[in-house]
Amino acid sequence: MTTTAPETVASGAPLLRCLAIYRRMPVRFVLTAAMLFTVNLALIAQQGLVGRAVHEAGTGKLVAAGPAGLDYGRAWFWVALLLGLSALRAAVQYGAGLLSLAIGQELLTHLRERILVQVQRLDLTYHWRHGVGEMVTRMTRDADKVRDALINFWRQMFETGVIVLISVAFLVCYSPLLGIVPLVLMASGIALLAAQADALVLLDRRIGAAYDAVTQDLSEGVHGVRVIKAFGLQGARIARFDTHIAAFRRETRRAIAHAARSVPLPQTVIALGHAWVLGYGAWLVGHGQLDLGALVAALLVVNTLVLRIEGIAGLLQIVADARASAARIWEVLDAEPDIVSGARHLPDGPLGCRLNGVSVAPLGDGAAVLHDLSLQIEPGSIVALVGATGSGKSILTALLPRLIEAAGGTVQIGSDSAGWHEVRDLDLAELRRRVHVLPQESFLFSDTIAANLRVTAPNASDAQLEAALDQAAAGELLERLPEGLATRVGDRGVTLSGGQRQRLCLARALLADADLLVLDDATSALDAATERRAIDNIRARRATAARPVTMLIVSSRLPTILAADRVVMLAEGGIAAEGTHAGLVTASPAYRALMGL
Repeated sequence: MTTTAPETVASGAPLLRCLAIYRRMPVRFVLTAAMLFTVNLALIAQQGLVGRAVHEAGTGKLVAAGPAGLDYGRAWFWVALLLGLSALRAAVQYGAGLLSLAIGQELLTHLRERILVQVQRLDLTYHWRHGVGEMVTRMTRDADKVRDALINFWRQMFETGVIVLISVAFLVCYSPLLGIVPLVLMASGIALLAAQADALVLLDRRIGAAYDAVTQDLSEGVHGVRVIKAFGLQGARIARFDTHIAAFRRETRRAIAHAARSVPLPQTVIALGHAWVLGYGAWLVGHGQLDLGALVAALLVVNTLVLRIEGIAGLLQIVADARASAARIWEVLDAEPDIVSGARHLPDGPLGCRLNGVSVAPLGDGAAVLHDLSLQIEPGSIVALVGATGSGKSILTALLPRLIEAAGGTVQIGSDSAGWHEVRDLDLAELRRRVHVLPQESFLFSDTIAANLRVTAPNASDAQLEAALDQAAAGELLERLPEGLATRVGDRGVTLSGGQRQRLCLARALLADADLLVLDDATSALDAATERRAIDNIRARRATAARPVTMLIVSSRLPTILAADRVVMLAEGGIAAEGTHAGLVTASPAYRALMGL
């Protein structure tokens, strides 16, 4: 799901905040600036020397007649001087370019790292409101634009400032009006260009929103390829993608057309400075106030100056784009998670959970609402949670590790002996380590089986990994794979079946050695025999474990429910019935209907 960019103009502050990242590399930044200053100073000096050489040629000093014939010594002096200066300038410019590239890559890396850290930090509700495509766009297109702008912005603005300062001073030395008039014309042209910046920012935000839709559609097309092929949706998905591409192309054309209409007038005003130097300089030469070599030097200098100033038009386009991108990046970086870690630690020993009058407000995805729900699960017990689709089972399980927040009531973890602790007060990392929720969606990283299992137990040995697979009824899986634990599972585990993925995820959850293990329909892809074997293995594990494991199992399958000590039935946002399976079959018609008995 993508969000529409607000129809407001982004301020320049986000880009300035990105510019502050240069504080991470002060030595390289200052060194690069010094090298660029040297390069531009040498350029103006070289043009002044060319004018001096032309003047000497005009006065007959460049090639002098002597007793032995023509003397080219002075000419060779100027050739050697200009070539040496050019070689020095090229070497320094090459070094400055390498440093700028290194700084740009470090800046881009830092930006992407910050975005990734923030994406991991934000709550599930934020990700439900914003799609994958939007997050990918922030980290790729927007970060690239900001990097390009910052590198080009500070470098070109710095170089242009140096060129303007030195060039105007150079021209004023010949004649005040020769330097002041081009300066005024260039300032007027830059002002006209800057007036277009806000419109360009708004247009780029519209392009960014269109690009979000393209990225989101592409992401869904890759991740949902099985569903697309199974239902023959290729044509519809391609048509949808073409629509988003057309919208992106339309917004891009609109921005290009606006720039094409806006840039020519300021560039014409700037270019008048060149005409002024030529006309006024020729008048000065005619009145003997300026020599021909100085006029040539002045024309070379003003030509460089005009070209640099005209380049600001392209720079302003880049900066305008980057202002929009920087605003989009900081929208993510400035977002604060609604769920903030507490400081208290959980007590040692077995853990249960207790919900008192819990209510959950409607979520963006239209999930069910819990109303004034109270439930207690004692440490070491196994409770089955059942209910019709949309009754709020997954919402309830997400409350325990604070993946989402309750709007009302309290969610507590602990026991009667050690005390109960409100989850809002607990250290979030410890809470999620000891209260582990295994969702129905079986997500595996594109890595080996061993690497996926060690996500929750980095120091686990191969023997421990194999033991966890056996407990998850996945021991025979290794026998079918030629490389065993070293087998790569592909993108999101695509090379494995749904049941195999679920059993690997279950083994990974068991390796986490949590005190409270929640299985949110996490065995739905298993056949009844395999599912019962996995549940029995987990029950048997309680006898050998150092501390009893509390389990909350969301399921609609009778063999799994029969393995539980107690069954809790959700309906209409609350607990409709609870007790043993046999007791509910006898006492609850709603439970019998739900189970199809």
